[in-house]
Amino acid sequence: MTKTVKFGIGGAIIVAVAALAVVSAKKNQSKAVEVRTEAVESRDLVASVTASGQIQPHTKVNVSADVTGKIVRLAVKEGDIVKKGQFLLQIDPEQVTAALQRAEAALASTKAQEAQSRANLIQAQRNYDRQVALKSSAALGVSEEQLEQLKTQTEVSKALAEAAKFSVVQAVASVRDARQALTRTTIVAPMSGKITRLVVEEGETAIMGTLNKDAATLLTISDMSVLETKVKVDETDVARISVGDSAIIQIDAFPDTTFLGKVIEISNSSVAKAGTTASASDQAIDYEVRVQLLNPPPDTRPDFSATAKIVTASRAKVLSIPIIALTVRENEKLPNADTAVTVGRGQPTKEVGKRDVEGVFVVGTDNKVSFRPVKVGIAGERHFEVLDGLKAGETIVAGTYQAIRELKDGALIKVATPDDKKTPATAKKL
Repeated sequence: MTKTVKFGIGGAIIVAVAALAVVSAKKNQSKAVEVRTEAVESRDLVASVTASGQIQPHTKVNVSADVTGKIVRLAVKEGDIVKKGQFLLQIDPEQVTAALQRAEAALASTKAQEAQSRANLIQAQRNYDRQVALKSSAALGVSEEQLEQLKTQTEVSKALAEAAKFSVVQAVASVRDARQALTRTTIVAPMSGKITRLVVEEGETAIMGTLNKDAATLLTISDMSVLETKVKVDETDVARISVGDSAIIQIDAFPDTTFLGKVIEISNSSVAKAGTTASASDQAIDYEVRVQLLNPPPDTRPDFSATAKIVTASRAKVLSIPIIALTVRENEKLPNADTAVTVGRGQPTKEVGKRDVEGVFVVGTDNKVSFRPVKVGIAGERHFEVLDGLKAGETIVAGTYQAIRELKDGALIKVATPDDKKTPATAKKL
């Protein structure tokens, strides 16, 4: 066989293989992709942010001890309703009373010393004046040295009198401080409310909490008439929340009832998460949002778990599409941009001049789809608001997620029927 014949047979085989590949590709292109469709129509949409937290009173006071001593009388129990100024408990005043008596005695002593120093000053001044008069009359010889000594003694007496006066002021302050400490042994309610926490019993020792406030806390009084829930909102959602936004609150203790609320405060700094060991860049950033309950149930207790659904925006009768229908494609070229960047020896490393475009696949009359950019607005629970790009009544691909992800512009689709949506295993069982 000649070389020419061999090359001819080889070429025929290559052409045949290429033809089979083209036919196979056309068959794959003509194969319809099974999808779900939905018409673009008007709906009422509500955008919201959901976060969880705990119920807390808007105003509460942790009552702590300012003196250390044994609790000799406890007049309240947890759950009691108290009025402002009502007696709560008594700390043993014996040591504080003794301190007051010592301060009063010290005050009396300093007053006596002050009186003595004033008398000494008067006597020294008279002696000096008398010697000055004698010297001027020349009746008796008075030396200059004697006059200087008397003058110095007068000045010393004056300084001692001034010191005694300040000692009296100091002693008065000590007495006032001791009396104030004595009043602190009797603890009364600083505000009206409900005792929501009582951590001491009669006979226990109250500790003055200069450095450890938790150890010094005796009880907590809460104003249960105004309640709120403090929820943690992710940084991606907190920008959509504003003070005054309405909210629907679900309390776990009342599963069959929802309550109304409104946002009253949004923290400016993030909430530090306790117990996290990851670096700051790896941690999720949350912000604290306080939502006040407008109609709290009377049986609510502090620290009840709650979930707040904060309404950030609402739209009435606007065009909408399913959230799942919106996809992203890299098919829009930016004006006045290069098409590629090359680094090194001419190898392209990054495509520029294009950006991700959000859009949907619109179904044509020939059951072929075309990708169309769409501008969306707020997001409801299941649908996006359509601002531009679609008209009412147009049919779009609404599922499945995998099908939308793999769809190409111009692909042929097949609308799935209810029977088609079943998996083969389910269909066999049925």
